[in-house]
Parts: sequence; C-alpha cells; structure tokens
Amino acid sequence: MPDDKKTAEELAAEVKKDFEKSIDTTKEIAEEALATAKKTGENTDALKEKADEALLKMNSLMEQVATLEQEVAKGAKDNDDGTQKSLGQQFIDDERVKEFLASTDKRGKASLEVKATITSATTDTAGAMGVLVQTQRVPGIVELPQRRMTVRDLLSPGQTDSNAIEYVRETGFTNNAAMVAEGAAKPESDIKADLVTRAVRTVAHTMKASRQILDDASQLRSLIDQRLTYGLDYVEETQLLSGDGTGQNLHGIIPQATAYSAPITLASPTSIDQMRLAMLQALLAEYPATGHVMNPIDWAWVETLKDTTGRYIIGNPQGTTAPRLWNLPVVTTQAMAVDKFLTGAFKQGAQVFDRWLSRVEIATENQDDFIKNLITALCEERLVLAVYRPEGFIYGDFGRVA
Repeated sequence: MPDDKKTAEELAAEVKKDFEKSIDTTKEIAEEALATAKKTGENTDALKEKADEALLKMNSLMEQVATLEQEVAKGAKDNDDGTQKSLGQQFIDDERVKEFLASTDKRGKASLEVKATITSATTDTAGAMGVLVQTQRVPGIVELPQRRMTVRDLLSPGQTDSNAIEYVRETGFTNNAAMVAEGAAKPESDIKADLVTRAVRTVAHTMKASRQILDDASQLRSLIDQRLTYGLDYVEETQLLSGDGTGQNLHGIIPQATAYSAPITLASPTSIDQMRLAMLQALLAEYPATGHVMNPIDWAWVETLKDTTGRYIIGNPQGTTAPRLWNLPVVTTQAMAVDKFLTGAFKQGAQVFDRWLSRVEIATENQDDFIKNLITALCEERLVLAVYRPEGFIYGDFGRVA
C-alpha cells in the first residue's frame, strides 16, 4: 500500500511507475496470446481483438497518469488546512485506486469520478456557476438629501402681473400733536414718504436628456422635475435672506435689516438673552417680532445650555414640540450663516410676490437637439421681495465665532 505520509508528488511518481509496469505486463500477455493463437490456429481474431483492447485500456490509463502529474503540479487542495484537493490528489487518495495498485494482478482499470464543487465564481473553472446568480435591484432611485425650505413660509404671500413692484414707504413722521387752548393756533405735523421700486427677478436652470431615456424610464422624468424645482427653492431661500440687490439678485431681508443693538444692558447675556433683546428692539420700533431665524448649529447651542445644576434651561431631550423661543417660532436653516440671527416681524414687515410660480417645461428648441432626439427641461420662476419696514427686522451676531 502507498505510504499516506508521502507527498502528492512522490505518490504520483509511484503511480506512474506502477502503470508503466502494468503496460509492460499487458504487452507480454498480448504478445503471448498472439503467439499461441498462431500456433494453434484457434480463435486468432478473437484473441487479437482482446489483446488490442487490453492495449487501448493501458494507453487510457497512461493518459490518466499524465493528467495526474499536471494536477499535482498545480498544488494540492482540500488538505488539512481546509483547502480543496486537486484532481490528482483526489485520484491517488481514492481507496479504489489504492486497492488496484496494491493488487498483484494489474489487469483491468481504475477510474475516479470527480464532481467539482459548485461555487459562485464567474471564472472559466469547474463548478463556476456565478453567471446564474442575478443581482437584486432595489426599485426606485435613492435620492440625495434635501434641505427643508422655511423662510418663504414666514413671509406674507402675494401675486403680481407686472415686471416690477412699487410701494410707498413712510420714512418719517414728525408728530406735533399737542393740547391746544381755545382760539389758539393748532400745531402742524409732518410726514415723509419714499417710492420704492423692486424689479421682478428670474431664477432658472436647465437639464438635457434624450427622449429615449425619458420614455423608457418614466421615473427619471419625475426625478428631473423634482430636482429642478428643488434647485429653484434652494436658491430662492438664500436670496430671500441674503440677496444683495445687485444685478439680477433679489434685495433680501438681511441687507436691509436693522443692526442689533441691545436696548438695555445685561450682565453676561446668554444667547437666549440676546434673542429676547432683539425682540425688544423690534417692539420699540413698533413692529412686534413674529419669529426667529438661525443656523441649526446655533439653535443646538441654545437648546443645550444648562444651569448651574446641569439641567437644561429650555431644551428637553424628550420634548416633541416645535422649536420656540420666548413664545415665538424658531426657524432653522443652513441658508443663515453660523453665529448669526434674524428676528423680526416677518408677516408685517415683508412680502414675496410671485410673477411665475415655479414651472418645468420640456422642449426641443433647436435643430441640433431635434435631430439628435434630445430634449431640454427648463425650470424657472419669477418673483420679487418687498421689505416694507427694515426697522422691523433685527440682524445680529451671537459673538461666539471670531
């Protein structure tokens, strides 16, 4: 019996040697059978056919030995380390092969049926069935996150059919009203006004796509429409707050707002104190504030302020109410710079007028797009912002960022 402790290469060499001996033995048997047949003259054709069959079988075994040598050269698998044995290693380890080699009569054949391990591999190897596995496609499109737009909801809405808005804003009032004696002259007061004109501005952008993809993937059309509209809202929110009024920019609230100036002096005021004093400043201008706008970072700062005992001053980790401060709603948006705040009479002090509500139009406007089956998706809106009372908005700095 072959030594199980020998290497695969040594066992393969022994197998080859034994098969070579088997071939020689088979040849001798065949030659002897042919010689006998010639002398006796009996069944010559039958004996020759059997001899030829024996030779063919031994040649087949020789091919198996050659294959065994090639497989052993590639390295054994499925050994003690858990890797899979090679075909050659499986052949020489098979009990039927060992039994055949150990027998004194080398006539016959030894065969091994090997079934490859079926795996998910996609390479051209035995048992590779990975091409049958289909990936699962999650339906729909996982969209990018979107900012929640809030500033417009604070303002009074309006509509216009013109390309500009004009409004008369009172800029001064001298009140000389007084107690008057009978027959005495009455004092005269004075009022001053200014005509303000704000042009309607357009916010727009486009996106190109092929007609085929829009027809074949209807969801893409909805995504394009939604994304284009969101793009307008994103720019609009920034413009309503911070537009500088130059070029095609809106004249936003912050550039026109009144700078924060504490009406009273407090010792070591907190961010919460500053917001209350901003409300007071607006109230003293006869425009009671209706809300606060700040960056989410600053609101988180305010909510996590604690007293000397470690208790939250206004924040409640278990609370579910909407953000409020000094009984006014707090709107958080990243359109507001960090460390800044805006407090004001939003409904009374400003109004946004829509000339065109946001719309999405599809067209093939030029010959090149037409012959290429390309379409252009256009999304645009026209609007104007009127800030009636700049003193009704207080814009300030928390002072935490240098």
